[in-house]
Amino acid sequence: MKVVSVRRASSYDYLEVKRALQENLKDLGGLDKYVAKGEKVLLKLNLLMKKHPDEAATTHPVFVKALASILLDYGCEVIIGDSPGGPFNPSMLKGIYKVCGMEELSKELPVKLNYNTRSFEIKNDDGLILKRITAIEVLKEVHKVFSVSKLKTHGMMLFTGAVKNMFGVVAGLEKAEYHVRMPKNVDFSNALVDICLAVKPVLSFMDGIIGMEGAGPSAGNPRNIGVSIASESPYHLDYIAASIVGINPIKVPTIQRCIERGIIKGSLEDIALRGEAISSVRVMDFVVPEIRSIDLLEGKLPRFMIDIINGLMQPRPVFNHEACIGCSDCAKNCPPQVITMNNKRPEVKLDECIRCFCCQELCPVKAVEIYRPIMMKLMSKI
Repeated sequence: MKVVSVRRASSYDYLEVKRALQENLKDLGGLDKYVAKGEKVLLKLNLLMKKHPDEAATTHPVFVKALASILLDYGCEVIIGDSPGGPFNPSMLKGIYKVCGMEELSKELPVKLNYNTRSFEIKNDDGLILKRITAIEVLKEVHKVFSVSKLKTHGMMLFTGAVKNMFGVVAGLEKAEYHVRMPKNVDFSNALVDICLAVKPVLSFMDGIIGMEGAGPSAGNPRNIGVSIASESPYHLDYIAASIVGINPIKVPTIQRCIERGIIKGSLEDIALRGEAISSVRVMDFVVPEIRSIDLLEGKLPRFMIDIINGLMQPRPVFNHEACIGCSDCAKNCPPQVITMNNKRPEVKLDECIRCFCCQELCPVKAVEIYRPIMMKLMSKI
């Protein structure tokens, strides 16, 4: 049984958030069960891109401040970091830390912002797809890693939580290579699980106070959920978090892979829920994107029929040229490099697009939408 703690926090009032996190930790057996005084702890946040905290695309600075203060009071050293989308260099990190509120936080508390952009290789014997992972070197500088994610929808993975958050330890543009190597949903979601198993976060926290619904992880809309969620198991945490926002957990690719690999049961059978009941905090009508559910047809239909259905279900990026500012971030960060700029406006070769939706994820002005065919919407109900 894995304990998952769900505690209410209605706003980003510092004292309220700190109280919720303290209750989370009490539910999990206390901080001293997981860290020792004097240890260095990396708070691995979701700092996807330069987004103001109010946009709900990144881990909120008040949530981070409250958790960091608890660790500091206990006697730990705290390092804050992530490897966001795009190039991984000090200049890029400085801009993200500033816009996302971490620079200001580092002035209020004696925490360290990570500017080490070197990488190293992690051997991953437990990996199914990835036996070796190129990761950010700050992992070597700390004793423990805490995953501090944001509750959001995701165009490719349906839901992005504690497990998907660990993709941010992959160094810089290596992420693009992973997308190209594993364009299939089932392979990529297995790789995400592999990365989480390799890093082994000792605790996972999720900022579910205000999450993101719709076109997540960056172009959706803020939605009040009002919870702080924590567990020593990121896999079980994601199961509960998805349930809270009305997503059937077994439709989430990373959760599917965890069930297949025996990491979780895929029910409440192996979860000890503490704090609030799911029913008491559930958010109704949470807007989620449809994703291709073609994986569910494997072995049930002939290959040629699956290929036909797959063709009918393919989503595709659509660029709003009026909203576009011509920054070319989509082209620069396209893993298969199939987006070109024509008169400062993007065009994509759809026959070579791998549907990773990094273009939408990293667009600073929400000028990329994902068109999802009717056939896909019908199949997503399966």
